[in-house]
Amino acid sequence: MYVLYEDSGNFKAEKIFSQSDSTMQVESESGKRSKIKNASVLFSFEQPAPAAMLEQARALALTLEIDFLWDCAPQEEFDTADFAQEYFGHPPSAVEKAGLIFALNSAPAYFHRRGKGRYRPAPPDILAAALAAIEKKQKQAAQQQEWTEQMVAGQLPQAIKDIANTLLTRPDKNTLQWKAFEAALDQLRTSPEKLLLQLGAWPNALAIHLHRFMSVNFPKGTQFPPVEPGEFGTDLPFTEVVAYSMDDTSTTEVDDALSVTQLDDGLTQIGIHIAVPGLAVQRDNELDALARARLSTVYIPGLKIPMLPNELIAACSLDAGLVRPALSLYIKANIATGELISSETRLERIQVRENLRHNTLDAQVTNEALADPESDLPYAEWLRPLWRFAQHLSAQRDQARGKTENNNRVEYSFVLDGPYDDPDTPVHLLPRRRNAPLDLLVAEYMILANNIWGGLLAQHGVPGIYRSQQAGRVRMSTHALPHEAIGVPQYAWSTSPLRRYVDLVNQWQLLAAVEHGVSARLVAPFKPKDADLFAIIGAFEAQYMVWGDFQSTMERYWCLRWLQQQGMHTVQASVLRDDLVRLDCAPFVTRIPGLPEFERGQIITLDILGYDELGLELDCRLRETVSA
Repeated sequence: MYVLYEDSGNFKAEKIFSQSDSTMQVESESGKRSKIKNASVLFSFEQPAPAAMLEQARALALTLEIDFLWDCAPQEEFDTADFAQEYFGHPPSAVEKAGLIFALNSAPAYFHRRGKGRYRPAPPDILAAALAAIEKKQKQAAQQQEWTEQMVAGQLPQAIKDIANTLLTRPDKNTLQWKAFEAALDQLRTSPEKLLLQLGAWPNALAIHLHRFMSVNFPKGTQFPPVEPGEFGTDLPFTEVVAYSMDDTSTTEVDDALSVTQLDDGLTQIGIHIAVPGLAVQRDNELDALARARLSTVYIPGLKIPMLPNELIAACSLDAGLVRPALSLYIKANIATGELISSETRLERIQVRENLRHNTLDAQVTNEALADPESDLPYAEWLRPLWRFAQHLSAQRDQARGKTENNNRVEYSFVLDGPYDDPDTPVHLLPRRRNAPLDLLVAEYMILANNIWGGLLAQHGVPGIYRSQQAGRVRMSTHALPHEAIGVPQYAWSTSPLRRYVDLVNQWQLLAAVEHGVSARLVAPFKPKDADLFAIIGAFEAQYMVWGDFQSTMERYWCLRWLQQQGMHTVQASVLRDDLVRLDCAPFVTRIPGLPEFERGQIITLDILGYDELGLELDCRLRETVSA
């Protein structure tokens, strides 16, 4: 005796081996035995053999017309065995009963299951709706398949082109377009970016890099709404100092300036003057919301996305000839011995005499010119005392660090002679060593200000945002800790408030300390253990990393464009470790698969085989070894 039963949605026919009141053991053709419930059995039969019965029943089911079955079936719920006898006109065989069950079960739109072997025909209106839905689904599947085939063949369907700007960052995965696109990706075994570029949905790799960043971080564009900073700081005392700023040519946010005043007692007063947007931007006001949304200025070749609105930058920037509020740190020093006698912080107004630029002065301001009092050095009365004391500051930090700071690496500025979003824009790489005198000079005084002002906050019990390094670990916190790599007891970013939100927060705290002294901790915008201060640190670190990653991405892209524009087919590189090398002509690090083992610093020549502007990789192979 055999039985037809249902198991997990599948129909099976097997021989009865043993049976009890509620269960039975059945045996398959291969001899495998299974335990099933009697309630799952549809019917029993004696012939034909199970395998033959299933084969014949499935073949029969394919010949039965579902429309005709629906017309013939009772309108109420029915049992399959009863319907089979009426349909076939005689007591049905096992093959006929099974074939009918298979046919009914294959058409859920026509027949609704009501239990074991029992069905009910769908009402006409419900059947019509179900059939319409099936037809629609079939048409959609056909359309989806057509789009997929077109993309696999290298053609861009209009429907995919229309939503190409969403497929990389915020795709709606329930749409036919995405499903077709995903199917094409699976068949071609490629990435979304590569496929869209190959299909011409994006004009070039640069457009993809920019879109991916902008659509996520600036979906509404980079422009600020119009703002009116108003007047601020006009009642501050005006101080006559001879101050200059020193920045790159492209700098429009002049955060800092330096002044030198010779005192009657033979000592020198050095002023470090910082712009004060903290007078206009107050915690939780409209300008603060704008600044906190970005947390830092974004820099990429050819484009700068400022943290603050241009109207506010213009009102605060220490532009030459304009009277501007400044938070000034004055130090009284013996520049001959390097002794720092005293320091004082004042909120005042100053007028910067000139905004100096690296590209016009770096070639003239050399170590030799600074050391020779007879040399024709521009701005000598300003530069020489600043340089002399900066050397003492550097030596003191080296002593605290226990080693000399290594600043010999060459850094590059990227200058584009055209739009930042056009890959054909000519790009120039301008090298500059980090130990150039003007770089070192400005860096020393910014480190000094961040150190002293961090100590001032700690002295008055005012929390700030500090950057520390201990045991090789760099972290940000709200209390003063040493920065071992720089060689200072504390370091609080405070000198770039127009560009970094952390510096702006610290400026608010400093303004409170300057005005209120020991009671500042009670009136400062952020009190000790303020949870919002910790939230700012977390948000800033995350955002700063995103901005930095994007800057690195775009610099790698323009390095590849520069190499192509220069028509370079071979380059020299220095081995960093294993197969990792740094090009000698550009700030580009890449891997050379299969590179032999070399010592660090080995100079090698590479053949350039290709450029991957989407993956930002350079395809190279070793040509020859040059020197150690």
